[in-house]
Amino acid sequence: MVNEGDLLWTPGESFARGTNMARYMEWLTDERGRHFVDYESLRRWSVDASDEFWSSIWQWCAVQHDGSADRVTDGAPMPHTRWFPDARVNYAEHVLRHAARADAVHPAFHHLTEGSGLQTLTLRELASQVRRLAGRLRALGVQPGDRVVAYLPNVPACAVAMLAATSIGAVWSSASIEFGARTVIDRFSQIAPKVLIAADGYRFSGKAFDRRPEVAEIAQALPTLEALVWVPQFEHDPQAPVAVSQVRFDALLDGPDLGAESFRYERVASDHPVWIVFSSGTTGLPKPIVHSHVGVLVEHLKLMTLHMDLGPGSVMFFYSTTGWMMWNLLVAALMTGASAVLYDGSPMHGGPECLWQLAQDTRATCFGASPTFVQMMEKAGIAPGEKFDLSALRSIVLSGAPSTPETFGWFYRAVKRDLWVTSQSGGTEICSGLVGAAPLLPVHAGEIQARMLGMAVEVWNDDGQPVTGEVGELVLTQPCPSMPVRFWNDDGGARYRESYFEHFPGVWRHGDFMKLNPRGGCYIYGRSDATLNRHGVRIGSAEIYRVVEDLDEVADSLVVCCELPGGRYFMPLFLRLRDGLTLDDALQARIAQRLRDLCSPRHVPDVMVPMASIPYTLTGKKMEVPVRKILMGWPVERAASRGAMADPAALNAYIAFARTQVPA
Repeated sequence: MVNEGDLLWTPGESFARGTNMARYMEWLTDERGRHFVDYESLRRWSVDASDEFWSSIWQWCAVQHDGSADRVTDGAPMPHTRWFPDARVNYAEHVLRHAARADAVHPAFHHLTEGSGLQTLTLRELASQVRRLAGRLRALGVQPGDRVVAYLPNVPACAVAMLAATSIGAVWSSASIEFGARTVIDRFSQIAPKVLIAADGYRFSGKAFDRRPEVAEIAQALPTLEALVWVPQFEHDPQAPVAVSQVRFDALLDGPDLGAESFRYERVASDHPVWIVFSSGTTGLPKPIVHSHVGVLVEHLKLMTLHMDLGPGSVMFFYSTTGWMMWNLLVAALMTGASAVLYDGSPMHGGPECLWQLAQDTRATCFGASPTFVQMMEKAGIAPGEKFDLSALRSIVLSGAPSTPETFGWFYRAVKRDLWVTSQSGGTEICSGLVGAAPLLPVHAGEIQARMLGMAVEVWNDDGQPVTGEVGELVLTQPCPSMPVRFWNDDGGARYRESYFEHFPGVWRHGDFMKLNPRGGCYIYGRSDATLNRHGVRIGSAEIYRVVEDLDEVADSLVVCCELPGGRYFMPLFLRLRDGLTLDDALQARIAQRLRDLCSPRHVPDVMVPMASIPYTLTGKKMEVPVRKILMGWPVERAASRGAMADPAALNAYIAFARTQVPA
């Protein structure tokens, strides 16, 4: 039995001394005259002397730039802060900066799909492909600031395309290939892309999925599109009935290499967009979040080097899709000199040990998993440490859902005893973690080790007061570099401010419940807003409502997602049908199929429940958060204010449902 807070692992002296964080602290002493006795004193300084800290990261990581890095910020408050405003950088240049000194076999990506064997793309090959594709994109007329978007599986071509686009100052955005056309159009139509890079299909659980119809629909819905680039996954030569130029990805890579000595990375202004990621909300279209080259660069250098402790010889493996920010972090691992593992397919393909076989074959040093994945392993009775050679494995990163003590305990029981197991939480909004790994600290069961360096993380109660030892809202009281520079098409920034800065005026409210204990450990308790989080991928309830309520039979609906112990999720969809109709099997099947086709398989609810009414506030807002809290066991009086409801009696059926129908 593993209890919350049990000590599970302590870094040995040699482990601690060999970490990048220890070397960084020694460097601070030698170069800056800053001496810190432990992680917490370092963390406090990184927040209290924020400009000095980020300046040290810039210098220690040897950021390549034009202009001056003397000014760290422009002094403006959140959300208007500009970082290193006088410097010009390029993100892709740093991801590929080790290529010039790499030998011919240095791996960039180990990659595997359900339709292919394990292959390796070397760092030199990656850099060469990026240069060639960048040159072809320039020839297609792509200029700095133009948007290049992708609808691709997790294959090296996606990383090549992202790095090529960002290397010339274009703005990148991607959507997972499992998403239906409507979900993708809702995203890409907001940002007016010039080039779409798409696959003709993908494989999952032994099945082949033809996505040519979806690609055609997406391309037809993007009037600014000038070119469609195909990345074939099947044998056929794909085409789409669209009035734009179509070319194969491999054809663009044909021809002579553009030598590294002659290739020009487009170093751009500090607030120039590097990519646009989408975080779905509860109203309207998904939010197009714009990140900057300089902000993401310095944050990823800090995260991957100090917190993830990656470097030459490291191999990072995290099961991800190209629509999740964890995919961006896989690519970011390369800026440390590490390699990454890309896998596209079901994590259970060929059996529940699929990913562990891949970890063995690639000599993974860092393995990323979700608590849900651990639960699947435990149910299958898998003990990877007994069957596979995991001698290279030194760390586990849990993400995507709150972790339990049992999740931590399984790794030490079933994988290996000498293992640094940690969890992290952050999100799409910052493309990084707010709380997470710290290699100098011990591991306690179910506990995220620490607040990360440079992140002014606090837990606030409803009155806006910082608290310890109780659950409250995760907030940021100071800016950090990878905060969004803006939302796309959000003139004046009203939507950006409404999303993060209105609940506590002038303070970033992240939208997660968190508890901070006296030793600095952190516990995440799921979303505090109505955004649906399934396995780390956030889904907007508005996306579900648009599809479901378009049906003539459905008068109204409400959907929530509850985080349950053991990394499980429970997502019920409540439906008010038109008078006289019933929720029979045929209607449920139609709803599920529409959500699967128009959105994605992640959008399909666990159950559909007929309700006489949907609860609303007096101001006409669906009461998603109160219903979610009730289903997760909150006292009704704390979860909802009946006096603020249009129909207080509407809540009664949901209270009854919570008592009898929610999984334990």
